[in-house]
Amino acid sequence: MSELSLPPFLILSAFLLACGVFCLATKRNAIGLLMGVELILNAANVNLVAAARFVPSLKLEGQVFALLVVVLAAAEAAVALAIFLNFYNNHATIDVDEATDLRG
Repeated sequence: MSELSLPPFLILSAFLLACGVFCLATKRNAIGLLMGVELILNAANVNLVAAARFVPSLKLEGQVFALLVVVLAAAEAAVALAIFLNFYNNHATIDVDEATDLRG
């Protein structure tokens, strides 16, 4: 059985990044935007873990950075969902185009 090399992981990461950017560019509701951001963060995680596996000088750092990205994604999701719930309670929609009154 042959072992995978680095390029398949980079291709997967590029695909996840492209899907996340496409989702951010096309979705107009808050949940779709949140999913796009999560896809982009997952693409970064795939890169970091692949670097930790295939670059000898990044053995521990890649995994630690990936763990920090997971923690950041969890905190971002919690804060974003709280904002979206508050916005939905005030406006009965999660369409981001309706958020013009949030400006200071």
